[in-house]
Amino acid sequence: MDNVNNSGNEPEALTSELSQADIAALGISAQAQHEKPDKRRLAIIIAAVVLAVLAVALIASFFTARWYYKDKAAPGVRLGNVAVAGQNAAQLKQTVDHEVQNSKLAISDGQGKKATAGFKDLGVNVDVDKTVRNLMDAKGDGAGRVVPFSKASVKLVAKTDDLPIDTYLTKTFVKDSDQAVPSSVAFDGNANKFVANAGHGGRAPEMSGVKNSINTLIADPGQTKSVKVTYKTIDTPVSQSTAATAADAANKLLANKIVIGNGDATQFEVPVAQLAAWIKPNTDIEKGQISLGIDKDAITSYINSEMPKQLNQNMVSQQDIVDGTGKVMLTMTKGVNGVKVKDGAAVADQVYNAMTSGQPATIQEAADITKFDVKQQKSEMRIVVDLSSQTATVYKNDQQVKTFLVCTGAPGGDETDLGNYFIYLRYAVQTMRGPGYVSPNVRWVSYFNGGEGFHTADWNPTGIAKGDPAHYGSHGCVNMNVGDAQWIYDNCPQGTLVQVVGSQPSGPVR
Repeated sequence: MDNVNNSGNEPEALTSELSQADIAALGISAQAQHEKPDKRRLAIIIAAVVLAVLAVALIASFFTARWYYKDKAAPGVRLGNVAVAGQNAAQLKQTVDHEVQNSKLAISDGQGKKATAGFKDLGVNVDVDKTVRNLMDAKGDGAGRVVPFSKASVKLVAKTDDLPIDTYLTKTFVKDSDQAVPSSVAFDGNANKFVANAGHGGRAPEMSGVKNSINTLIADPGQTKSVKVTYKTIDTPVSQSTAATAADAANKLLANKIVIGNGDATQFEVPVAQLAAWIKPNTDIEKGQISLGIDKDAITSYINSEMPKQLNQNMVSQQDIVDGTGKVMLTMTKGVNGVKVKDGAAVADQVYNAMTSGQPATIQEAADITKFDVKQQKSEMRIVVDLSSQTATVYKNDQQVKTFLVCTGAPGGDETDLGNYFIYLRYAVQTMRGPGYVSPNVRWVSYFNGGEGFHTADWNPTGIAKGDPAHYGSHGCVNMNVGDAQWIYDNCPQGTLVQVVGSQPSGPVR
């Protein structure tokens, strides 16, 4: 039993000792294992921080790029093969102008004749402003706009016409005596209509290769491209009857009036010559046809520049002369509403639609309208010219002040006009002129109705004394003695009400 017990106790003691050693060893291992996760967590944290910093930097870079390129051509944008990224509108315009100027065709006919032609020579109309806008808008305005590896190639916005191309090639490569001339349509400013000009047959250049080269330059400007032309014998490329038909169609468009109003009292009819400038006969030499186009860009440009001049109005206060009771005796200045037109683009669209549909149009342009105000002026001084008695009586605040003897206009068309007027212009001394007369050094002149006014007439004392306009009458003015005319001048300022009453006498009234 003891042996058994001893035998059983020894393993327990050894086990106890080994367990402590194992525990010690395990303690070291646990510490090591504890340290490794801490280092991994630290590495993960550092990586996360780095990624966060990079993300912030990328986001900041993105928004910085968006801000920088908001008014510039985006990265990867090219005009043909010319990189324009980062250029603003003014710089883009310079680039486009430069590329247009350097777009050339080196043309030869293989028979010794050569020429170098630019877009202007060939009638290619480049819209620089639209091209610049297309460059600015390339790649849109979304998130992909500032992505540098995204590319966008923009070509020139340009219009071509067969007629100027054919005209240039013909004049350059074909002798005058050999040329085939197409019938054409042109506006005759003297007759205010389109007319057909007859052409004739002859030798003509084949221009398809030139047209293809022009299109290549439009897509990729700024280079000199070589092209060869050949010749062909033809009848007139466009018949006279074709041109006459096109001229008739153009004249029908001219007959449609385009009237534009400002929403108030002012209207403006577009002149026939201006309508004609918007009608573009387009000649297709190869097909022998003339079609009519309407130049919308020209319409828009005209509307935006001309309509404000024609239709805008400054507000003008109405000025009324009233009597002591407030009754309006005369309107010195008629009131005018203030008008400022504001939607030229909509009007241009309506004009274009009317012309393309061949219809007349009366268009109201949208406008801000300021209603005029009314100012009243009491007439302290008032002059009553009585034709029947040939007198001029002055009232101040409706109280009679003076009565003067006068001689008014002669019968037969020179009578002093009946009605209410006001003194609007005065001269201390003036040379008076009219049909068949010149009167120098006329003193104390007070005009109240166009060329009618009070003034001295020291050459007409008899007519004034007798009150006899039938035999001594003026050309419409009120003749007065010197002192009387001066009194009117000194005491009756501009704005004085003048009332002409009575009837024209047939002889002296005094």
